[in-house]
Amino acid sequence: MILLATVTLCCSAVAGTLALFEPAPGRAPDELLADRAGPTPRTPAQIPVRVVGAPFEPNVNPRER
Repeated sequence: MILLATVTLCCSAVAGTLALFEPAPGRAPDELLADRAGPTPRTPAQIPVRVVGAPFEPNVNPRER
């Protein structure tokens, strides 16, 4: 019981501390991230990769191998 109470109190303290740092309820989280991020970063073009090994084929009939 003491261990359960200790863990409960510690988790409650951590959750309460993190709740203090949450953003204001009037603004959406996306708006906050957009404000901090600045200009939109460019994503690099996809680089083709080489697949090694046989392609995956699902076994639709388990009795056949």
